[in-house]
Amino acid sequence: MRPSALLLSILFGTVLSLPLHALPLEQLKLPQGYQISVVAQAENARQMALGEPGTLFVGSRREGRVYRFKDRDGDGRYEQRDILLRGLNMPSGIAWRNGSLYIAAVDRILRIADADHVGLRTLQTELITDNLPDISHHGWKYLKFGPDGDLYFNLGAPCNICLSQDPRFATIMKLNPDNGQQTIVARGVRNSVGFTWHPRTGELWFTDNGRDNLGDDLPDDELNRLTEPGQHFGYPFVHAGDIPDPELYQNQPLSDFQPPMLRLGAHVAPLGLTFYGGGQFPDATPDTLFIAEHGSWNRSDKVGYRVVRVDTAMKPPRQQIFIEGWLKGQSAWGRPVDIVTDRDGSLLISDDRAGVIYRVRYQH
Repeated sequence: MRPSALLLSILFGTVLSLPLHALPLEQLKLPQGYQISVVAQAENARQMALGEPGTLFVGSRREGRVYRFKDRDGDGRYEQRDILLRGLNMPSGIAWRNGSLYIAAVDRILRIADADHVGLRTLQTELITDNLPDISHHGWKYLKFGPDGDLYFNLGAPCNICLSQDPRFATIMKLNPDNGQQTIVARGVRNSVGFTWHPRTGELWFTDNGRDNLGDDLPDDELNRLTEPGQHFGYPFVHAGDIPDPELYQNQPLSDFQPPMLRLGAHVAPLGLTFYGGGQFPDATPDTLFIAEHGSWNRSDKVGYRVVRVDTAMKPPRQQIFIEGWLKGQSAWGRPVDIVTDRDGSLLISDDRAGVIYRVRYQH
C-alpha cells in the first residue's frame, strides 16, 4: 500500500436545507404505520456506508463523487454535505471500518483515514490495490467488509453474455486489505450489485441481474445464498437455475450449479439489500431481508422500481412488496439502489434517479 498519486478535486462542505426539491412522496405506498422522508441529497446516489454516529457516506456512479453527510442535531436529517472526492471512475462502492472509508472505483480501491473528521483541505487517499480490470461494462463495484475482516467486492461480467479469459469476471471476490491478496468467493455471478451476511448463520446472500435479450419474461433475476466458498451460480451457461443459455450452454448437468434461493422476476434489477438489524419495525426479524429493485431498462412494460421484503426463514423464501410508487405507468421518478439499517432501526434507501437518500421509520 502506498499514498496514491491520484489528484482529486475537493470541494468545501455545504450546509443543506431539506427538502432541496419537491418529490411526490405521497405517491409512495408503504405498509400501515411506516413513513418515508427525504433526509439528504446526493446526485446519482449509489452505495451507502454508516460511519460514526451521525455520519453517512455515499458513493456515486455517473457523478464520480464520494459524499460525506453529517446529522449535526440528531434529528435523522443530514444538514451538512461534503464532497470528499470527485473525478473518480464510477466510485459507487464504499465501505467504512475503524474510522477509514474504503472506495471502489472501476480499477482500484482507495482508503481515506479518519474519514469522519478529516478536513477537506488535508484529505489524502491511500491506494489499497489497482490490480483490477479497467473495463466499465458492469465494472462498478459494491463493497463490504465480511465477518472474516476481508473486503468483499463484485466483478461483473464485461458483457451481456460471454465467456471471459480472466477468471475474475462474473464473480464475487474478497481482498485482504493488509496484503492485497485476492480470492474468488463465488463464481458464475453475472452482475451482483448487492450482498450481505445473515446475522446468525454468517452465510453470504446476494442479488444477481440476469442476462438480456431473451424476452420480457426471461430469465428471472436472482436472490442467491453462498454455503461453500467457490460455488458456481450458473452464468453464462445456465440462468435462474434451470434455463440453459441458447448461446453458451455446454450440456453441463444443472446440478453443477447453485439454484437461486428465490426468483425475483425478470428485469426487476435487484441491487442493494440488508437483513433487518434493528428493533423499530414490529413485523421484521433478523430473517427479514429488504431488497432494492432498481427497475427494468429494456422491457416492454417496466417492472421493479420498488423495495421488497423477503422472509428468508420460510422454505422457500417468500417476498412481498414493501414500498412501491416510484413507477407511474411507464414513467419512473425514482430508482432505489441500496438499503442499510441505521442504528435507530430505521432504513436508509439511496435513489440514483431522484438523487436523494430516504429514511423509513415506523411510527407507533
